[in-house]
Amino acid sequence: MTTQAVALPTVSAVGSIDAYIQAARRLPLLTEEEEFSLASRFREENDLEAARQLVLSHLRLVISIARGYLGYGLPHADLIQEGNIGLMKAVKRFDPARGVRLVSFAIHWIKAEIHEYVLRNWRMVKVATTKAQRKLFFNLRGMKSNTDTLTSGQIGDIAHRLSVKPDDVREMDSRLSGHDVALDGDSGDGEAFAPIAYLADNSTEPVHVLEARARDRLQNDGLQCALASLDPRSRRIVEARWLNEENPATLHDLAAEFAVSAERIRQIEMKALQKMRANLIGQTPGI
Repeated sequence: MTTQAVALPTVSAVGSIDAYIQAARRLPLLTEEEEFSLASRFREENDLEAARQLVLSHLRLVISIARGYLGYGLPHADLIQEGNIGLMKAVKRFDPARGVRLVSFAIHWIKAEIHEYVLRNWRMVKVATTKAQRKLFFNLRGMKSNTDTLTSGQIGDIAHRLSVKPDDVREMDSRLSGHDVALDGDSGDGEAFAPIAYLADNSTEPVHVLEARARDRLQNDGLQCALASLDPRSRRIVEARWLNEENPATLHDLAAEFAVSAERIRQIEMKALQKMRANLIGQTPGI
């Protein structure tokens, strides 16, 4: 089942959120027998009209659940739409043979979709990324009576009630208490230091590109010159140890290659690096 297959009334179609809610409330509820029959038809025969009736009869449930998330400042219509997506997912997975009414089964799916929408859109910078953080995020929002920062006593009490660490509650409260900052926050005096001032990407500007290329060329030429100052054995050791990113050689590998001890390879390597460093800065090594 897809959202295209089940035609649902939308806010834009009926004109306003109030009209949509009134239209949803006028839709008849299903008896247990009607629900079982429709769910069986959809599950066994892929009857999309049966699925449509199941969805329509539960639109008021979505409206009721979505109303509980209005405190996040997101549009009620968008919350309802996301909840409707969760409802359709629930209808698709609903098995009437399990003896559970669709209303009980659908609540989880409706809330899950609304939760994802809230977390995606409430802040540009996400305040909750893991499953545990998301659970704490929604519980903490409901338990706080205002937007003030929690006291140590309140943090301890909430941590005990939610079975989490006080530090986790303190961190989430700090995130929730933070304020959004405008990307371009010019106050009008021309001196505002908004994020746009230090988040701009200048790496693709022609001047920066040319400077980067020149810097890379100088570094590469300097490295080649420093390597050329080494004897063949020292150069081989440095290249094998430091310039082979995919499979760098170990001291023991090179000790076997040159039939000397690993400590001797280390000493040659250190002297070679000192000589290269001196060459790169224009000094003569005293070795």
